[in-house]
Amino acid sequence: MKKKIAILGAALFQEPAIVKAKEMGLETHVFAWAAGDPGEQIADYFYPISIREKDQILEECRKIGIDGIVSIASDLAMETVNYVAENMGLPCNTIEATKISTNKHWMRKAFEENGDPSPRSMLVDASTPFESIDMEFPLIVKPTDRSGSRGVHKVYDRRKLRDAIIRAREYSFEDKAVVEEFVEGDEYSIEYISFEGQHWFLSATQKMTTGAPYFIETGHREPAPLDDSIIDKIKAVSEHALDTLQLRNGAAHIELKIDGDKIRIIEIGGRMGGDFIGSDLVELSTGYDFVKAVIEVALGMQPEIPDIKERKYAGVNFIMNQSDVDAYEQFKKDHPGTILKEHIDSDLSDLVTDSSNRHGYYIFKF
Repeated sequence: MKKKIAILGAALFQEPAIVKAKEMGLETHVFAWAAGDPGEQIADYFYPISIREKDQILEECRKIGIDGIVSIASDLAMETVNYVAENMGLPCNTIEATKISTNKHWMRKAFEENGDPSPRSMLVDASTPFESIDMEFPLIVKPTDRSGSRGVHKVYDRRKLRDAIIRAREYSFEDKAVVEEFVEGDEYSIEYISFEGQHWFLSATQKMTTGAPYFIETGHREPAPLDDSIIDKIKAVSEHALDTLQLRNGAAHIELKIDGDKIRIIEIGGRMGGDFIGSDLVELSTGYDFVKAVIEVALGMQPEIPDIKERKYAGVNFIMNQSDVDAYEQFKKDHPGTILKEHIDSDLSDLVTDSSNRHGYYIFKF
């Protein structure tokens, strides 16, 4: 009899998990809003239920008798994934670990208490006196519980701070924001796979963004140009932080900044990186099947231990405007045969304000 896997989300970034599960011979049960997304068509069974309806999904999963539950590249989905798994006695990270790792305030608090290097920050809600915010500018303002650059703003003086806080709180599900010191340095993301508290480093990715004020990701490159001594420091910092957040099972996506030999953790998600990092770039660069490993952990199976001897160059560029389309056309001429996946919107007129409304992408490998 086929094992049954529940997958939360049916959109483009979740499609690789559904495809991989079917390749592994699993029966796929996909939960998401009915929106005509790819996963609705390729799943064995589709349930038009929002991924936030965790009790309703738990009830359905009990009826189905699932053997595991996963989602990739979504903090919001991980709350329901771990809620369902913990209540059904399936492999997962605990609900407490999920609370800490999906809320930027609780994460900063845990880092501070356990000696993990991260920026100083302050929680702000509707009751916080504006004059109590006593931090040195520039500052970064973020919603406590969103990802994908939503509601993020860099401010240089107190005149803009109130508007940035209001904007961040509007994006937040809990109507709260964090105000953080701005950390200098180059941005990287780190991918890990964990099983029962053992952590294995997979890759370091160099991140490109629009910069201030919104810091929307414009592209990613693997492997990041870092020497072995820095990678060793990254591993030590990352694995200590994963233990701090009690992230013992599945993928982890660690965002950090490096300035000289100083490493500061920006945030950590108990899921693989979005923007095609976990679903595509890791395997293209390392040869390691990250998506398969995440599914294996969800089923209680130890994944293949990474033994990466060679790394190839892979990346993704995102389309923000016509200039990016022109760059894409030039890239195709200069590097024929290197683009593996691509999509560009026909209408580029809408302003890109966060990663959810970029106008396309192209993934390449050398």
